[in-house]
Amino acid sequence: MARFDYGDPLNLLTPAIVKKVATLREYKGKQALYLEARPDVLEKLCTSAKIRSADASNRIEGISTTDKRLKDLLVEKGEPVTRAERDIAGYRDVLALVHESYEHIQITPNVILQMHAMLHRYSGYAFAGRWKDGDNTIVERDADGVERVRFRPLPAVAVPGAMEELCSSYAAGIASETVDPLILVARFVFDFVSIHPFTDGNGRMSRLLTLLLLYQNGYLAGKYVSIEDEINRTRDSYYEALAASSEGWGDGEADYAPFISYLLGIEIAVYADFESRVSGLLGGSKSKAERVEECLENSLGPIKKSDIVRECPDISVTTIERVLKKLLDDGKIEKTGSGRSTAYVWCCSR
Repeated sequence: MARFDYGDPLNLLTPAIVKKVATLREYKGKQALYLEARPDVLEKLCTSAKIRSADASNRIEGISTTDKRLKDLLVEKGEPVTRAERDIAGYRDVLALVHESYEHIQITPNVILQMHAMLHRYSGYAFAGRWKDGDNTIVERDADGVERVRFRPLPAVAVPGAMEELCSSYAAGIASETVDPLILVARFVFDFVSIHPFTDGNGRMSRLLTLLLLYQNGYLAGKYVSIEDEINRTRDSYYEALAASSEGWGDGEADYAPFISYLLGIEIAVYADFESRVSGLLGGSKSKAERVEECLENSLGPIKKSDIVRECPDISVTTIERVLKKLLDDGKIEKTGSGRSTAYVWCCSR
């Protein structure tokens, strides 16, 4: 049986994990400086992050809609029409709650049930806000389409007790101050996913809980740069880390290190991105045109104008369009696709 003893570091303080924790502590130490800068720009970054978070977290589960409808739902707070839109709108609402009220949200089974009910508030599902009432399995398909069971979560009958123990153990671990909160957050999230307490929505709930716990422990970069977007970008590594740490979980023999290392790496990438964006604004050393050009140059693949707008929220669309035209004329970028699919590719040597 899995155990949730969060006062025990379980030999997780490997040199690699210790280094990542130290890096994040350093970022957190500099965080206040950035949070005091340019409230107008930070607000735009926050809005952009919410959009990307709701989009990416749902895309991981195969849920998506058009860019226009995404904007209608997440910026204009439009009413959802399709099943996918209802899922996205529910995520939007829970994400807003986490962003605005994280300091006042308790980590208890009842609160997690309430968050799940809100996640599915537009769907009308009978299982919304309830623990699963049937056993489930995590399956994977190989290249030939053959399915195999990758992991068996706890049976439904064991979920209520496990969630009580999970939440109380996490609270005790935080109160004891014997293990770094970053380690506890990662363990909590992994155990939550492994319990798999709901019929549907476990993955999305795990990412919302990740944000909530990080914010409560003072790590706020995810408000301004989407953690879910970074997880979606590294989706293969995400599933590999989950699989590696899942071995022996049900017998209390799990190795949490792969998942903890992965999640810490995601948090470092988000902080590095956040620092890069805000320090550029503070330093003022680069022109707006240079920042747009840098955004294109650093992209690993085709990038849409809408992506550049989200990356550079303080730069007007008119300015971005002017820079794109000049870069096209100079032969530094190439345009691919047309209409809504139009994107730009950096074609100079890197």
